[in-house]
Amino acid sequence: MYSSLKVKILTLITVILVVIFSTAAYLNYQKQKEMLQEIANRNTAVLIETIRSSIGNAMLSGRSDEIANIFARIKSREFVKSIRIIDTNGRVLNSAVKEEIGKMVPDLDERAIPRNYNFFSHDGVFESYARIGNAPQCYKCHSPSKDTLGLLEIRLSLDYMTGFLEGERETAIIACLLLTLLVSGIIALFLTGYVERPIRRLISYMKEVENGRFDQQIALKGSIEMSTLGESFNLMVGRLKGLIDSTCAQERELARAQENLKHHQETDAMNARLEEQIREIENLNVSLEERIEEIEEANYKIADLAGELEDKNTNLEKAVTKLSTLYRLGLAINGTMEIDSLLNLVVKTTIDTMQAQIGYVVLYDAERGSLSVTNIMGNDRPIPNGTRIPMKRSSVSTWVIENRKPLLIADIEASPHFDRISALGFETKSAICVPLMVKEEIIGTITVINKVNNTKYNHEELELLSTIAAQASIAIKNAKLYDEQQKTYLNTIQALVSAIEANDSYTRGHSERVTRYSLAIARKLELPQERLEVIERAAILHDIGKIGINMALLNKKDELTPEEVAELRQHPSIGMKILEPIEFLHDVRLCIGQHHERFDAQGYPGRLGGDRLLLESRILAIADAFDAMTSERPYRKPLGLADAIQELRDHAGAQFDPGLVPIFITILKDPDFVADLPRPAAPAEPVVPVAPQDCAPGRFVV
Repeated sequence: MYSSLKVKILTLITVILVVIFSTAAYLNYQKQKEMLQEIANRNTAVLIETIRSSIGNAMLSGRSDEIANIFARIKSREFVKSIRIIDTNGRVLNSAVKEEIGKMVPDLDERAIPRNYNFFSHDGVFESYARIGNAPQCYKCHSPSKDTLGLLEIRLSLDYMTGFLEGERETAIIACLLLTLLVSGIIALFLTGYVERPIRRLISYMKEVENGRFDQQIALKGSIEMSTLGESFNLMVGRLKGLIDSTCAQERELARAQENLKHHQETDAMNARLEEQIREIENLNVSLEERIEEIEEANYKIADLAGELEDKNTNLEKAVTKLSTLYRLGLAINGTMEIDSLLNLVVKTTIDTMQAQIGYVVLYDAERGSLSVTNIMGNDRPIPNGTRIPMKRSSVSTWVIENRKPLLIADIEASPHFDRISALGFETKSAICVPLMVKEEIIGTITVINKVNNTKYNHEELELLSTIAAQASIAIKNAKLYDEQQKTYLNTIQALVSAIEANDSYTRGHSERVTRYSLAIARKLELPQERLEVIERAAILHDIGKIGINMALLNKKDELTPEEVAELRQHPSIGMKILEPIEFLHDVRLCIGQHHERFDAQGYPGRLGGDRLLLESRILAIADAFDAMTSERPYRKPLGLADAIQELRDHAGAQFDPGLVPIFITILKDPDFVADLPRPAAPAEPVVPVAPQDCAPGRFVV
């Protein structure tokens, strides 16, 4: 792009003025500095002579103490830093500061011993030295052979001179700027009024002439040159008009001559039509070119706007996607306490958000100093959760754990000290690995490997993954604590159940067997993992309520009275009350409370039946009854497998869910399952026959 002539002239003039005024100001500043230095020298010389004369008069009149008063009065001036008399060896003979008298001046410069005066200036201080000579009137006190009695040293502050010079320099700078602006402004006004405006008028008239208007006359004022330029333009336009008129006249005469030639009429007409068509085509071409230029300019503008809009939309979409992902992830991870589900959710969300081919979590065991891979997704080769990998310096996870900070590998070729082929079997091209940390404790890392579109990861994606890891770390830590708390609760309660069973050799191992039967039915039904956990915990804890039952009643070998049966039937309700404070065992608690209910609603304690019972409760009822039938009791012998299966068939639809009994029978007919059936331990004492409680499974005391 070209700038206007006025701008170029103003720029050049401004630069010239700045150089001239700056040079003048600098020279003036140096001159003032030298002048002030000279004034300081002369004033100091006058001051020295005055002080030296006063000192001489005081000494001759015998008033030597008056010297200290003279020094004190002079020292009271704010620009006088010190005044004192020293001998040629540097000892202070007299001073405005009495404490200095008798002390030595360190490193006295030989230049300070003048023939008359010496002046020095350094570090904002002006020092002057004047020799006090030995005169005949002093011979009565001093030896005539001594040429110099002492040196008068005066140290003055140059702060006032420096301040004055700084003020002068600032004034000069401001004056230079003002003069530059003033002159530039005046020249700009001059150029605008006497150069730019006439030239613009001339350009506008030239455009009129281009459009075929030759009757325009321009009058340029302001200068002889502009007036001459205007007259020359008018003369040129007049001559051009004359030439065009002459040409038109000649063409008309030629046309009339051609009309007289009859044999050329058709040719002339054809030529005329052809010329008109050519002119129309030319006009159309000109108009078309103008329209094309306008369209191109509009397209350029639209393209620029579209590009800006696309960039803004892209950035906005990225921001919205990032916030939406973090929001959804936060809701999801705060809604689950199951560690495996939580890790699966974190890895899947991370892969989808980061457009990664592979993602996984590495958990760090600080006590063992080992790493284990879990919840890997996207890898062709399946890796079981908990697979251990070595901690080596070429591993990105090892580096992140040791350094406790995230790692971005945009291109593995630029980081040859890291493994290109992972210990998990995949090839790394671009990767991000960030630590999972809670406060100062590092619990592992989360890693994404290779983008789907084979581009490289960047710092923006590193920040996003770090944010996801910060949220996930807290959730994982909470899930671990929650899982440990659950295990503590369950282990404690299971220990109580084991303690109950330990007191009865006939029911020892009952909970473990019921658990195995219940899980076999549940897996056959393909129940989800969380329901498998419910039924496993319910099977283990289903007799927890027996803690509240009299132990003598549980071990009684005689026939139970109706009151004792009623008391024994309280153990499901007691179990529910024991587990009531533990919120995460809510479904387990319901299942325990219903495991002695019957499908026909004739069970206890609530007489619930059919679909009002939990599926897990119906499964547990079958497993519990089967183990009771096949286990030895003090009052009866165990049933064989075939008899127990027949009892299940006979009471399907009454005591047991008719849809679950065939499934369990199918499981029991599996030779592998039957071969692994746990066998109850033989009682320590011979069984004493007693009256059975009932012969049907629903009437066995379990």
